[in-house]
Amino acid sequence: MPSTSGSKWLHSVRWKFLAAALASAAPTAAVLYAFYLLSKYLIRHPFFAVPMAPIINGFGSTPVLVVTGAASFLFFYFLFSRGTIRRLEQLDASLRDMENGDLGTVAQRPATDELGQAADSIDRLAKKLSDYMERVTEGLQAVASGRLEYRIEIDRSYGDFARIAESINAMAEQLDRSIRDERHAEKTKNDLVTGVSHDLRTPLTSILGFLEVIEQDRYKDEVELRHYVNIAYEKARTLKKLIDDLFEYTRIGGGMPLARTELDLTDLLRQLAEEFVPSLDKASMTCRLAAPDEPLVIEGDGNLLMRAFENLMSNAISHGEGSPYVDIEIERREDIAWIRVVNYGEPIPAMDLPFIFDRFYRGDRSRTSGGTGLGLAIVKSIAEVHGGSVRARSDRSRTAFEIALPALRSS
Repeated sequence: MPSTSGSKWLHSVRWKFLAAALASAAPTAAVLYAFYLLSKYLIRHPFFAVPMAPIINGFGSTPVLVVTGAASFLFFYFLFSRGTIRRLEQLDASLRDMENGDLGTVAQRPATDELGQAADSIDRLAKKLSDYMERVTEGLQAVASGRLEYRIEIDRSYGDFARIAESINAMAEQLDRSIRDERHAEKTKNDLVTGVSHDLRTPLTSILGFLEVIEQDRYKDEVELRHYVNIAYEKARTLKKLIDDLFEYTRIGGGMPLARTELDLTDLLRQLAEEFVPSLDKASMTCRLAAPDEPLVIEGDGNLLMRAFENLMSNAISHGEGSPYVDIEIERREDIAWIRVVNYGEPIPAMDLPFIFDRFYRGDRSRTSGGTGLGLAIVKSIAEVHGGSVRARSDRSRTAFEIALPALRSS
């Protein structure tokens, strides 16, 4: 449907042409009357009568007057409508210029009628679009120059142009995010190399140092020799554990396929508690398992999940000093299985809590199993490749590590 302003504009154009037609009628009638009087006068003279007589006698006076009237009417109609036609041609030329991308054109001189108002509207539209295109161009130039934080102001009154500006802003934001992610990935890689280098160098330096003492016979007796060998052996075990953890972390993060099977978490964690009885006894602790009566089944890689729970269990035993218990709690909330491993030792400092799942992170006291700085990072990776998540809560009463995993629907 045409808009109100468009209908008004068309109505005005019709009236202008109608007015031109009505205005042409009066001079046409005057021309016909004058032609009639002139013909009546001229036909009395022999000089004019000779050429006029065959025309009048052959065609008749009425057809001659009709032809003369039509020609006169068309002449006067064109004369009176010429201004309107010229203004319409100017409007059409302005619209064609806008279609070709020239938004700086002026439609025509100002006027107070509807055509003048239409011309003013076209001029305002061209200026508005030109201004917004300059803003869009400025935004694109800013993005091209690397100023990805630049955002074009969105004005909904511009319709499709506003959507173009939104798309440019979204593109700039995505580029900015991609670059930041790339820089973060580069930093993470550098941190990983730095962390691995440091953690490998420390035990390796000790091993080389003690082996050098042994190789140069700088020990007093066999007892001291065995002492040095034992230290080198323990450092070598630490080194192997770090390498194993690093390999495991890289393997999980590399997207290796999972050997998924249906697992009953209650049975899996009961088996875990039994395997840790010697470690618990050595620490004078007992593991308490709280689980639902019905099976809680998930789909996952049993070996990987067992590795994650082992890391949490080792962590709980290491940092649950002074408490006789480590608790494992299992519950189902809708379609999510929640597993909590709880210890009652010293709380994790609040400033460390957001970072304890980062690889090689160590706060005032390490919360990672085995001290490699990768234990909790491995737990997080295992949870995430199973479509789950992990979090930690800690206060003066207890510290709980919670893993959330998708549970299968009960049959």
